Amino acid sequence: MTVESVRPEDQSVAASELREPPLAGGGVPLLGHGWRMVRDPLAFMTTLRDHGDVVRIKLGPKTVYAVTTPELTGALALSTDFEIAGPLWESLESLLGKEGVATANGPRHRRQRRTIQPAFRLDAIPGYGPIMAEEAHALTGRWQSGETIDCTAESFRIAVRIVARCLLRGAYMDERADRLCAALDSLFRGMYQRMVIPLGPLYKLPLPANRTFNRALADFHLLVDEVVAERRASGQKPDDLLTALLEAKDENGDPIGEQEIHDQVVAIFTAGAETVASTILWLLHVLAEHPEHADKVRAEVESVTGGRPVAFEDVRSLRHTNNVVVEAMRLRPAIWILTRRAVTDTSLGGYRIPAGADIVYSPYAVQRDPKSYARNLDFDPDRWLPERAKEVPKYAMSPFGVGNRKCPSDHFSMAMLTLITSALATEYRFEQASGSDDATRVGITLHPHTLLLRPTRRSAPGTSAGTPGVSSPAP
Repeated sequence: MTVESVRPEDQSVAASELREPPLAGGGVPLLGHGWRMVRDPLAFMTTLRDHGDVVRIKLGPKTVYAVTTPELTGALALSTDFEIAGPLWESLESLLGKEGVATANGPRHRRQRRTIQPAFRLDAIPGYGPIMAEEAHALTGRWQSGETIDCTAESFRIAVRIVARCLLRGAYMDERADRLCAALDSLFRGMYQRMVIPLGPLYKLPLPANRTFNRALADFHLLVDEVVAERRASGQKPDDLLTALLEAKDENGDPIGEQEIHDQVVAIFTAGAETVASTILWLLHVLAEHPEHADKVRAEVESVTGGRPVAFEDVRSLRHTNNVVVEAMRLRPAIWILTRRAVTDTSLGGYRIPAGADIVYSPYAVQRDPKSYARNLDFDPDRWLPERAKEVPKYAMSPFGVGNRKCPSDHFSMAMLTLITSALATEYRFEQASGSDDATRVGITLHPHTLLLRPTRRSAPGTSAGTPGVSSPAP
């Protein structure tokens, strides 16, 4: 999809004509709408559009403006009247820091983007292909037909290994991936609670939940320091992202500081582990719940490869597989909530937004909106065929963001996800195992609570073709 720069249509509206956004119902004293964001946040964000294009909500004592339409979320992301800030980023600060590309604004952000962008150029991505393919096939090779697979651990492991081997040229083994998986699970759940119920000083008390959070945070930062220290000690300078960071210069031509290097590696690990692993989890869920599409993926892979193992060079030809990935991200976006802050008095959709106001929007709600999608809850990869994709409103599907905050690793991630999905569907059929709980677990990211699958190895190539069946609603 292409994204052109836009600004809200109402910028020419006189200030005296701007309206105050309506207040969402259901708030309670002290907590405001925070209790609903804890109890059932996805349902709460999804229903806000019924109250207006821009709606006021209360998170504790703070008033936050929720934007609910594709057009206005696009305008919000692209307008210079808003910057990266707000409850989400404040809750993430202990993890991401203040000096990395994820949280920086203005000139610092532009300079950091220039530093990391070469690693994600289209002509650089084929160089990562053999690593992606090797890890995808190693994943399927580890499993035995009929055994129960802990999909959370496996998804994090492959995401960490691919990112580490491609971008940091590190031999990060399973033990380190397991540490990262455990730490990020605790961190992202704790940070979500801090975002929706901002009780500041209470999170500093030595309560069990706070101690768990702080231990996870310390272990994660220690892991990042280990990665950087190992590279410095090696004396090696491979052509990768970590070398670029270690040799980067600031605006004055001096080497960038240690904290910035640390925060940049944190951003790489966070995006490469948590968000990609969450998407792999949902793709595994899709392969189990929609075997008709798993069969169609396998048939497509066989038609492209002729029965040999799928490889990176096949990715561009795997159109249905790509559409399966996109549709999984539409219904289950890893990043389901985002925030911005107004840097000046401005407006959105004819509503007044004061300087300093925090704005929140939900890709999950926007991407499931029945006003944008026919049969909006159906898992239907064919909606991304060229003749149907043009029916989707602009900004109703932006899994990697838009504008200068668009994730620089979008092509890298899509290639990885398509390759992994094709390898999994070609090798196995899946069904949920006893003890599996595929209910959505909500933190800063979304993933199944406990996804346990039982793989069954497929027969020799050429014995299954499969045809798409009737789509079923996504829960």
